[in-house]
Amino acid sequence: MKNFSGKVLFLDRSDINTDEIIPAKYLTEVTKEALKPFLFDDLKMDGFSVDKIKGKRVVVTRNNFGCGSSREHAPWAFEVNDINLVIATGFARIFRQNMFNCGMMAVELPESVIDMLFDKYAGKETVVETDFQAGKFVFIAEGVSDEVSFSDEIPFVVSEFDRALVNAGGWVDYADKKY
Repeated sequence: MKNFSGKVLFLDRSDINTDEIIPAKYLTEVTKEALKPFLFDDLKMDGFSVDKIKGKRVVVTRNNFGCGSSREHAPWAFEVNDINLVIATGFARIFRQNMFNCGMMAVELPESVIDMLFDKYAGKETVVETDFQAGKFVFIAEGVSDEVSFSDEIPFVVSEFDRALVNAGGWVDYADKKY
């Protein structure tokens, strides 16, 4: 099973599409690893640069993440950058399933929770610890100088089938064990 914990990249925008996640011009690459330097290469947002991806393992964003074309390359670009967890208000259906098919997680949380996470944690050095079996995230912001550290425990739900895909490491390994 993949690691679903680590530093958080906050992307405060809805409708981030698969062309912004991994531009179509790189889809001719023959290995997943070749996609690594191009994650978010065409993402245009105020205050965002690809340097902000470095060391991040979790993305928290808004609604309709992964819309656009139905390429599996978008989850692969996350996977080769060690980002196995995306948390949002909602996902494009195919992107979401591609994440689980790759043994990764695309978890939906209510808008009020996502708003709270942006208000409280965005702009701070934030880490998520994921307890997959218990179905909970723990968001932790480290204190800077004399500022006090704080945290929140956030429950999440993953369907039984998606849970089986994650436990197996993705669809191919699940199918090998099941059929």
